[in-house]
Amino acid sequence: MSDPTKWFVQNSPELGQLFADFYEGCKEKGALDKKTKELLMASLACVFRCPHCVEEHIKGALDAGASKQEVTEALLIAAVEGAGTQLAWKKETFMKLLG
Repeated sequence: MSDPTKWFVQNSPELGQLFADFYEGCKEKGALDKKTKELLMASLACVFRCPHCVEEHIKGALDAGASKQEVTEALLIAAVEGAGTQLAWKKETFMKLLG
């Protein structure tokens, strides 16, 4: 059986463990409920294009009580925001060159 310790904890034990603890703390503690956090994390993972994270957090959202419709809507909202930022990030250049 392989060591379940994350590679970054193995290679940088002190800082790596702090990051791992921060990650777990963000998932468990705070003002937002677990379902909302998993929906946010799935949406962000989708925007950042991490297939492993998308799968993990969609499953997490469903396990936390999110419906398939809620997950889909969260992913669509992430997609529209991603598209909007692509159109806005260099707006001045686009307007200068394209009118």
